[in-house]
Amino acid sequence: VQLQASGGGMVQPGGSLKLSCAASGRTRSIYFMGWFRQAPGKEREYVAHISWSGGFTHYGDSVQGRFSISRDNVKNTVTLQMDSLNSGDTAVYYCAAKTSSNWPMRADLYNYWGQGTQVTVSS
Repeated sequence: VQLQASGGGMVQPGGSLKLSCAASGRTRSIYFMGWFRQAPGKEREYVAHISWSGGFTHYGDSVQGRFSISRDNVKNTVTLQMDSLNSGDTAVYYCAAKTSSNWPMRADLYNYWGQGTQVTVSS
């Protein structure tokens, strides 16, 4: 599976951005798609995930109510809509794919990763 993330950039506090992740290759093996982020000097943080087939979603506490994850199984893409952004959301965002059903919030259990896209929230 290959993943290509896009959509990062710079936005002012309170603004919105939408990230996309295009999956190719053996997409039928995907069970979960997730988004993680990593800020300078910090560990990689779980953001959200979605089940590839059923659309079940879950969010990290820091983004709950502000971010929304969705998927398009025809286009093999996952989108992360980010609203009400603040400086704490500044990080490199990574999409990832997982082929097993266990522990979808653990980054170390994801099998495939995209290249990362920078999100900067600054006035």
